[in-house]
Amino acid sequence: MNHAVLPSLYDDSSTDRSAAPSAAMLLAEGRAVFEFGASLALWPVMQLAPRGDGHPVLVLPGFLAGDSSTFVLRRYLRSVGYDAQGWNLGVNLGYRQKLISGLLVQLEQLSQESQRKVSIVGWSLGGAFARLLAARRPELVRSVITLGSPISGGPDATNAKGIYQALNGSRMADSSVKRLVAQPLGMPTTSIYSRSDGVVSWRVSVIPAGSNSENIEVLGSHIGLGGNPAVLYAAADRLAQPEGAWTPFRRSRLAALAFPDPERPA
Repeated sequence: MNHAVLPSLYDDSSTDRSAAPSAAMLLAEGRAVFEFGASLALWPVMQLAPRGDGHPVLVLPGFLAGDSSTFVLRRYLRSVGYDAQGWNLGVNLGYRQKLISGLLVQLEQLSQESQRKVSIVGWSLGGAFARLLAARRPELVRSVITLGSPISGGPDATNAKGIYQALNGSRMADSSVKRLVAQPLGMPTTSIYSRSDGVVSWRVSVIPAGSNSENIEVLGSHIGLGGNPAVLYAAADRLAQPEGAWTPFRRSRLAALAFPDPERPA
């Protein structure tokens, strides 16, 4: 298959784009090792997160990553009471209609087998796919959580632009696809991001806050988001909310060390 002629999920025509993170920020992504290490060290403490109700959670990896990258995240979610599942579609090489069709089938199967709605957690590009699935099949989706995802920006807002375009070409995706990714969703949605993200500009990860949508800032790298203890705790806290009873994330005084003040200036 010639991937060069397939449409890209993002295009260069957007007039509302942010610059990619600096080279220095990208080099600092090596701290991801310490974030995963911190989660292992704090694992017993992290079990104090609100317990889940066993509903299925579909976890989608980022660009150039597969299910192995989300192993820690899925294992943690299972440990606190969720049926966390990988996407089972190999390495994420970017937008493919066949891939989206496969994800829709998986979403339908998880919902049918459990007789419940499915929450979707997507890391980086996987978060864009999560929002696309939720927009197309909202009746099957309970909530959406994105981790450092480029929701409103084009490839210029990421340091993965060159590789992404090499694999996917420069053709524009259908405008309706991009609108579905960026539009407000009907179910609870949470965007978790870091201002020190070295891969994706944090500004394109922020979503409009509303009656069922929010942003949660953490301290950390992009590559480490799936193993960052603050991210894991926040995801568990958000997934634990009963259907129809959504409330915004609350920072305790102690949690302020891990979750910066959302009111601080950009």
